[in-house]
Amino acid sequence: MEFPFQFTPDGLIPVIVQEASSTPRPTGRVLMFAWMNRESLALTLKSGSMTYWSRSRKKLWLKGETSGHTQRVVRWFVDCDKDVLLFEVEQTSGACHTGYESCFFQELDREALPLPVAEEKLFDDSSVYKKAG
Repeated sequence: MEFPFQFTPDGLIPVIVQEASSTPRPTGRVLMFAWMNRESLALTLKSGSMTYWSRSRKKLWLKGETSGHTQRVVRWFVDCDKDVLLFEVEQTSGACHTGYESCFFQELDREALPLPVAEEKLFDDSSVYKKAG
């Protein structure tokens, strides 16, 4: 599949992942930010399940493959420059590997100091992601 998007020189495109909304335009909470390459984008569109490119592991990453906390594509958008994608998804449990609904749970003050977290974790990350020993 050929994509008319502006990928980075290393073949990636940034992806904003948002909670699906039922309105004509996106209104849900931003759940996470990730990267895709052409292969992960094609797999996502074929399967309907979010698949990313992990820059740290240098491999494809099916969201939920370890945790079971999957993301099903509802709809998607491209920005006006065609260099950022926005996916609206139905998220199973939390999107963040730390146990929160969103990776953007830490609010900061004007001095960039963390404020108290205003939400509870949806799952215990230490029981979902066991460290290999």
